[in-house]
Amino acid sequence: MEFKKSTMENMERLNFWKGRNVLVTGGNGLVGSHIVKELLKNNANVIVLIRSKNPKSYFITEGMNKKTVLAYGDLKNFKRVYDVISKYEIEYIFHIGAQPIVQTAVINPVETFETNINGTVNVLESARLCNSVKGIVVASSDKAYGISKELPYTEETSLKGIFPYDVSKSCTDLVAQSYFKTYGIPITIARFGNIYGSGDLNFNRIIPGAIKAALLNETLDIRSDGKMIREYLYVKDVADGYLMLCENINKSKGEAFNLSSGLKLSVIEVLERISEILDKKINYEILNTAKNEIYEQYLSTEKVENFFGWHTKYSFKGGIKETVKWYEKILTS
Repeated sequence: MEFKKSTMENMERLNFWKGRNVLVTGGNGLVGSHIVKELLKNNANVIVLIRSKNPKSYFITEGMNKKTVLAYGDLKNFKRVYDVISKYEIEYIFHIGAQPIVQTAVINPVETFETNINGTVNVLESARLCNSVKGIVVASSDKAYGISKELPYTEETSLKGIFPYDVSKSCTDLVAQSYFKTYGIPITIARFGNIYGSGDLNFNRIIPGAIKAALLNETLDIRSDGKMIREYLYVKDVADGYLMLCENINKSKGEAFNLSSGLKLSVIEVLERISEILDKKINYEILNTAKNEIYEQYLSTEKVENFFGWHTKYSFKGGIKETVKWYEKILTS
């Protein structure tokens, strides 16, 4: 029965995407590359807007650069964004491109604000001017909520980021809402927690850093006190959630959705779990130097479950095992 259901869902997805012109901004990043891979599997015509290529990226190592249209450009350049969307008669957009690193945002807030906020305006304004666009999914974040005394965050929680990255995501989210409410553009917003998986080359993040330390017998520096609480979500579940929201754009438009695994872990608990999965001790040092970060964050997924019956498919153990295989190729080959 489960097999039949899965097969039916796969056919529905294939029928939806086959031959569609789809733009993925940031399509060579962690999340973008997995969205691209799923779209290619379902015979979409995929255009990716990227600034540069990294030969070690999942996008390149999986050969997606040979199966997509590579449109080089910067989200901050309105003319380039509009040119891509109009030239390729884009029907659906996954706006994933952003400056995604919290610490980089602290160091360089101007680039973060210009890319994440103005870049979103450029994508949505271009879509407004192009009649071909039928649906847009905008990547927000649990960081958009800022600090809240009440957890889990629900979609009704106010967006009140304080630190640079968080503010950029609050604004991204509000810009998307504004374009829907003002112009009626079919936009839906996805808010995720911490995402991990094959393709994450930012080793300052806890899961890539932990796996690298384990594989190369290094000592991992922990910026925080090790007790910060986050939710962790496997990137394949993230890609599935994005496609699901777009496939149901007639129902999801104008709405924001939290998507999460429900798995809440401290930094130390993440290390302990990965150590157990790999059957290998991970050496680490607590620096406790982290500043401008929210201490505890997790999401309610009641809304997306009620709207679409959506839930994650991967366990943390299963996701980590798949992720480690990719890092072994990247780091030890």
